[in-house]
Amino acid sequence: MKIKEIQSIIKDFESSNLMSLEIETDAFKLKLSKNKNDQVVVENENEIKTEEINQPVIQEQTVEVNTHADLTPIKSPLVGTFYAAATPKGKPFVAIGQEIKKGQVVCIIEAMKIMNEITAPTNGLVKEIVVNNGDVVGYDQVLMRVGEPG
Repeated sequence: MKIKEIQSIIKDFESSNLMSLEIETDAFKLKLSKNKNDQVVVENENEIKTEEINQPVIQEQTVEVNTHADLTPIKSPLVGTFYAAATPKGKPFVAIGQEIKKGQVVCIIEAMKIMNEITAPTNGLVKEIVVNNGDVVGYDQVLMRVGEPG
């Protein structure tokens, strides 16, 4: 992998909602993390700030109320870049309010220069598209939600 490609991955990771990313090939392994708790703050080379280490770590817990219980999520099966259309100026595969059939292509996820077609898991009506064209998406991230037609 070339340095420009690695820099592009890092740039996309920094602007995404992902907290960590691991990419491994035969030639190299790349691990990225935004978790600030992984870092130890050093005041001097030999002296570590003990007050920061001894303080209990308080982690926020978010309770998510499922307001989409009646909707079927379409999730990303891999990490990559979400594309709503086959070409940059092309018509999107689906739009909010459009009826779709099981197996119909609803978007593309690009990963490592490979375009992966994502298909609808069920028949339904596109109720919500959660991500924007060109967004970096994570594994199992909800891309859109489908509900009952009508």
